[in-house]
Amino acid sequence: MKIPKGLQPLVDDGMVDTVVRSLKSGKEASVYIVDCGGQLRCAKVYKEAQQRGFHKLAQYQEGRKTRSSRDTRAMGKRGRHGRKVQEAEWKNAEVDALYRLVAAGVRVPAPHLVHEGVLLMELVQDEHGDPAPRLNDVEITGQQARDWYAFLIAQITRMLCAGVIHGDLSEFNVLLSADGPVIIDLPQAVNAAGNNNAFAMLERDVNNMRASFGRAFPALLDTEYAHEIWRLYEAGELRPDSVLTGRFTHDPTKPDVNAVLIHIEDERREAELRRLRREEADAA
Repeated sequence: MKIPKGLQPLVDDGMVDTVVRSLKSGKEASVYIVDCGGQLRCAKVYKEAQQRGFHKLAQYQEGRKTRSSRDTRAMGKRGRHGRKVQEAEWKNAEVDALYRLVAAGVRVPAPHLVHEGVLLMELVQDEHGDPAPRLNDVEITGQQARDWYAFLIAQITRMLCAGVIHGDLSEFNVLLSADGPVIIDLPQAVNAAGNNNAFAMLERDVNNMRASFGRAFPALLDTEYAHEIWRLYEAGELRPDSVLTGRFTHDPTKPDVNAVLIHIEDERREAELRRLRREEADAA
């Protein structure tokens, strides 16, 4: 196929021999299958901010460390330099998360290198050697639902022990490889210790998995892993091998602070969208 503009530097520098085909084009990036010295890999080319449909950057980037106090101030002022720094942080977040999670034993695609803003990583394959399907594209049995749900809860736990929350986990970004589920798409990965929305995002990730697998095995819909995991995390007792029950007793006298925070965040996101629309209209 014709070499996409974003991949041309990797071809020119000998990191990619051939672009085999397009694999996926989404809101945040386009992914291609490439040949590197006879080995198939994925090349993820991130789209620029104006091309993306993802407008929740501030919510996810809270708590991330930037390279300097100047960059931090610039991001707050939202000028040209600030937007440039924010864009770089967005693209680097997935790379940083992948390396950290691979080191922690989480099943994510292994990163190989980053060059000219393109992430070259493992191509996740099924038992036939083809690109692995997404969870939402596969009919699964009740037993598979039980096994894979347990596996992904363990992966979410291991991620949190490494200080990372996926932030947008769903059946659309879980691949089913020959060895089981693989978690993908982490540019919005959340710093668990530094983000005020950390629990809300963890709960959403867990509950998305619960809903997906609960369709094939309804008993899973009664589990309460998010609250159980978070309680252990806050107490400093969460471990990658923590034994979880899926049961949690809520205190009826305790106010639902999480629901209030989610409502506040929804309002903030709407205000952010309105601001972005005004900026786009002014620039037109």
